Amino acid sequence: MSQPKKQTFLHGAALLAMATAIVKIIGAFYKIPLKMIIGDQGYGYFVTAYDIYMVLLMISTAGLPIAMSRLISQASALGNYNQVRRVYATSKGIFLGLGVVSTALMMGFAHQLAAFQKQPDAWVAIFCLGPCALLMCIMSTYRGFFQGQGNMRPTSNSQILEAGFKLVIGLVLALVIMKYTSSVAYAAGGAILGVTVSCLVSAIYLSGQQRPAYRDLPATEDVPESYGSTVKKLLAIAVPITIGSAGLQVLTVIETNLYMGQLLTAGGMSQTEADITKGIYNMCQTVFNMPCSFMVPITTSVLPAITALLATSNHAGARATEESAARITGLLSLPCAVGLAVLAEPVMALLGGYSGENLTLAGILLAVLGINVFFYGVIQYTNVVLQSHGYAHIPVINMLVCGGVRLVVVYILVGNPNIGIVGAPVGMLLCYACIGLMNLIAIGKAVPQKPKILQNLLRPFLPAAFMGVAVWGVYRLLTGLQITGSRIVLCGIPIAVGVVVYLICVVFFKAIRKEDCLLLPKGDKISKFLHL
Repeated sequence: MSQPKKQTFLHGAALLAMATAIVKIIGAFYKIPLKMIIGDQGYGYFVTAYDIYMVLLMISTAGLPIAMSRLISQASALGNYNQVRRVYATSKGIFLGLGVVSTALMMGFAHQLAAFQKQPDAWVAIFCLGPCALLMCIMSTYRGFFQGQGNMRPTSNSQILEAGFKLVIGLVLALVIMKYTSSVAYAAGGAILGVTVSCLVSAIYLSGQQRPAYRDLPATEDVPESYGSTVKKLLAIAVPITIGSAGLQVLTVIETNLYMGQLLTAGGMSQTEADITKGIYNMCQTVFNMPCSFMVPITTSVLPAITALLATSNHAGARATEESAARITGLLSLPCAVGLAVLAEPVMALLGGYSGENLTLAGILLAVLGINVFFYGVIQYTNVVLQSHGYAHIPVINMLVCGGVRLVVVYILVGNPNIGIVGAPVGMLLCYACIGLMNLIAIGKAVPQKPKILQNLLRPFLPAAFMGVAVWGVYRLLTGLQITGSRIVLCGIPIAVGVVVYLICVVFFKAIRKEDCLLLPKGDKISKFLHL
């Protein structure tokens, strides 16, 4: 039986990126109307539940899918498909155990968790999201199996399916509950229950895709390692990554506790005022997360690609893949960072529906977060390079050191009434910039054949700068002409101009190479169209 056909790293990344684009469009149709239905206060409850859920989710699934993907990729590259089966079976048992514990914690301690976050009414949303922890663990097992073999299609399809059901069920439940109870807390819980139902649908789909794929794995003569040995290998990779990812999410939860406390005490706000301020910040974070999510397909695809190349001692190929991933990371992150920073106010006016003082605050928050998109991309990319080369502990140490600094900065800045909530994104920006720098230094010292990272990451700098000037100029022209009636026009025209300017400059300054395009679906046609 022939070996399963694999996608190229950028082909897989492209599939996930297209799925991410669709998911984010669906997500916009979900979260923006949702905020209108339940308000900033209810949206704050929604995000509080997500923050707690993400801590448990990171503990359960952050490291294991990566470890699973890496070990399956190694075994597949060597043709050891009995070992692939052993890794999958071992991972499945661990995932189920973690999922059950995580769900029990969220549902059993919903009131206590909400009180810790200084938002007691968020308990309903936390409780309704509880079952999703188990479902995500199940889905991570399937996704790790496919990603380890370089097949990103089931993951991308399941993400679209999940987003679609969340949109319909979540909004309907929020509307119905808000109409008949007028309870913001219960409406937020209904909205988040739609997330749980969507995860169930996605898990059923992935199960249907995984069974025939597992059954069709080639028959080989390799003797798999023992379950105990496989568990040790999985945990050796997963534990450092889990500590790093979960630690970052734990810091986010602690940060929320800190800045809410400072808003209530040093800021002199009432509980309702603090909840609304948090809701505005959370909405800005939602917009910030949209471009950040496009970094994830690159890292998801590049890890098994680099691992497979290193397993066969193809160090030159691994370096070329790392440099290509750096160029794509820069191509995506730099224009997004510049665009969000320049168009922060019109974007929040359009997506958040803000005006007056709330719009001014939202614009400042998003401008700071926008710059951070680039540093987020750098962190995601450098983490994967270090993990692929067996240095998974280094990003953990860097994250813990910089995360501690972030908490101190946030506590001090938010405690200043003249700065307030703006201190939270400033602390995040400082933290992410430091993590990225420390990761780059670590790669320079630890990786034998060092890829040219900064040169490739910053290759799109000039195109992004020209785009930023063009976007700012068009926006100022529209406001100068007093075209302020349509938020879509004020946002849409500058963005459209920016896209055209950026694409022209990318080709002119040769920020993308022909070999990058050739790894994409229809890459030869794309390279000819761009005259590369």
